[in-house]
Amino acid sequence: MKPIEKIMRTAPVIPVLVVDDVAHAVPIAEALVAGGLTVLEVTLRTDAALDVIRAMKSVAGAIVGAGTVTNPDELDAAIAAGSEFIVAPGLTDTLGKAAVARDIPFLPGVASAGDIMRGLDLGLTHFKFFPAEASGGLPALKALAGPFGQCKFCPTGGIKAGTAADWLAHDQILCVGGSWVVPGGAPDVDKITANARAAAALG
Repeated sequence: MKPIEKIMRTAPVIPVLVVDDVAHAVPIAEALVAGGLTVLEVTLRTDAALDVIRAMKSVAGAIVGAGTVTNPDELDAAIAAGSEFIVAPGLTDTLGKAAVARDIPFLPGVASAGDIMRGLDLGLTHFKFFPAEASGGLPALKALAGPFGQCKFCPTGGIKAGTAADWLAHDQILCVGGSWVVPGGAPDVDKITANARAAAALG
């Protein structure tokens, strides 16, 4: 099993985290791990993101990666911060080759057959389908996955607690990405743990 597949099979939902305040990092990570979601994607959408990754790495049981990585400089910064995997919203040859060269588990975003074929050319077979709902939802991914039976997917974007199970029922979908697990603002630890527990049960 490829390292990225092992990560994708760890839990049915990967929380997609946008954290503005590093002080929130450890409470959020502890709540998610307590609820059974151990794979955490910290998006590089805030100035605090790299420090958040470093902080979350201190939480026992957490597997912390960086999301919204768009170029090799961000890739290297994320790796330096301790990221154990990398998620990108799309796929360019430049970023793909850099991730392969760094030998880090990599989940690039795809939304078309051409995107997937570009990934296959780089030796990649595991992809983030993004933005999932805006790109046609589950019917679109089923149609797209058909010609690419060797590929596995983590759809992300617009997926909610009530729709995640429908996606996870497809055998080429190993997990889904979701921002619903951790609402914005100061962390409500009990709420996050409850959300995580419900999401983990989807497996």
